[in-house]
Amino acid sequence: MTTSALINLGIGLVIIAYICSKQLSWRPVDPARMWKLPLILGVAGVLSMAQQNTTVHPVDVVILGLSGLLAVASGTLMGRIARFRPSPTNPGMMESRTGWLGVGIWIGLIAVRVVLDVAGHRMGSVLAVSTGTILLVLALNRAASALVVSARQPRRTPQMAGR
Repeated sequence: MTTSALINLGIGLVIIAYICSKQLSWRPVDPARMWKLPLILGVAGVLSMAQQNTTVHPVDVVILGLSGLLAVASGTLMGRIARFRPSPTNPGMMESRTGWLGVGIWIGLIAVRVVLDVAGHRMGSVLAVSTGTILLVLALNRAASALVVSARQPRRTPQMAGR
């Protein structure tokens, strides 16, 4: 394994652990904060893909399409299962989490992505199995989840803020 591959693996494991921990902890429903990670991952993914000098093949398009579809579907599902509660430390603010079911969905997305990477690599894909593509898949997942959570967020009334 090359140094670059080990670094990519390490970065991937850190991101996976970070997102899994976020699924288990209550965090403020703040649209500005929810969009930071998808934007950072998306920009990093696009920049990483732009540095590659490779031709786009049909297998790349298929793997990218499937990966994107699964990322959006899993993110949407994670947003749908999110639970909400009033923040105990910040009156007027709501918090959310997806819990262990969210972690399971997240791990499922990663497992499917690994299978697609292995299949794509065997079929000669270069672009679809790149680090940039993986970052874009993560960005799509987080963006879909943020969109659904933002839309579902219960609005607190002044009476609720006093509880």
